[in-house]
Amino acid sequence: MGKQRGLPIGQFIGDDGGIHNMVSSSVIAAVPAAREAAVKYGREVRFDFLDNVAVHWMLFHRWEDNRRWRRPACLAGLPLFVFTFGAWPFWDLVASQQPRAFQIAFICLDALIVLGMLLGLYLWRRPSLRDPSLRNVRIRARHYHQIVGIARRGGADIPTAYPYFGMHASARKFFPDAPELPTPETDKSA
Repeated sequence: MGKQRGLPIGQFIGDDGGIHNMVSSSVIAAVPAAREAAVKYGREVRFDFLDNVAVHWMLFHRWEDNRRWRRPACLAGLPLFVFTFGAWPFWDLVASQQPRAFQIAFICLDALIVLGMLLGLYLWRRPSLRDPSLRNVRIRARHYHQIVGIARRGGADIPTAYPYFGMHASARKFFPDAPELPTPETDKSA
């Protein structure tokens, strides 16, 4: 978190871990279709997509949300990978040589383990996925991604991967009554 907090306004960390410069809102506003989309989406989600400081903090919160879950999700994915794709070699080398009862038990047990792990991952992540403030950040990030795409297609000089993160599947509904996430205290908010 400290690495992201120390960045001046206009820089952010993407999902690739690199520090990137924000595309100024004037570049996006120079494309009429993108400016219209920014105003339209801004009304929908109560956010000013043409305010560089607001976009900076939205990207900060979006990165924090991803950062918080990246390592635990990767670690939880390892046993899921083993029980999902490791079942094939075990079947080939061991289970296929065993009696039918063993094979059925193996398939049932492996399916229960995989389904149990998927359910556990969902229940573990569910509070974050249902938090209305975080969901508002995700939907704003999703709309920002779309606005930038419109500006890029309209001729704006925007890097291809910008804003360096993907879409959020849980970003479908805006919660107008949800509290805004606080802006962190910083040393250099230039």
